[in-house]
Amino acid sequence: MILAIDVQYTETAAYVAGVLFECWDADSPIGEFVTRVEEVAPYQPGQFYKRELPCILALLNEHSLAPITFVIDGYVYLDGASKAGLGKHLFDALQQKAAKANGGVSDQGRPVEVIGVAKKAFVDISTDCELFRGTSQKPLYVTTTGDVSTAKSAIALMAGKHRIPTLLKRADQLCREAAK
Repeated sequence: MILAIDVQYTETAAYVAGVLFECWDADSPIGEFVTRVEEVAPYQPGQFYKRELPCILALLNEHSLAPITFVIDGYVYLDGASKAGLGKHLFDALQQKAAKANGGVSDQGRPVEVIGVAKKAFVDISTDCELFRGTSQKPLYVTTTGDVSTAKSAIALMAGKHRIPTLLKRADQLCREAAK
């Protein structure tokens, strides 16, 4: 299972949405989930994960979600390889949870993977992370806890003719709708 995740903030809360699907080329989800988080950490430049990670973990806990692959709106590695972003912090939190529960593997018996899909380039990001989808002249930036080439191929396979894959866009829509 694959879970695309996004978070939307209001002045008083956060709304995190997850769209669950079975395979990379799926054009519709098998499940959609939304969680409201009342207490949200303030934004801190360079430490975005401190605000967003608790929201994502709340979604996973509230809905008992345990996919093998996570697709986040953002970076796993801010430089593509070693400087931890939100996705790496999520990966570490999931690994710690799995290690406590069943020796470091997902409920399905495989290690989890986190793939980050960002719309804007971060200062140190390499062109190796660029992925052009559809007819867009603007790349997406793909980083991962796994192999970057494999992750880029997976995101390229995702349904949708445009730059942003349909199911990743759906996660964005869900949390924005909930925040209204």
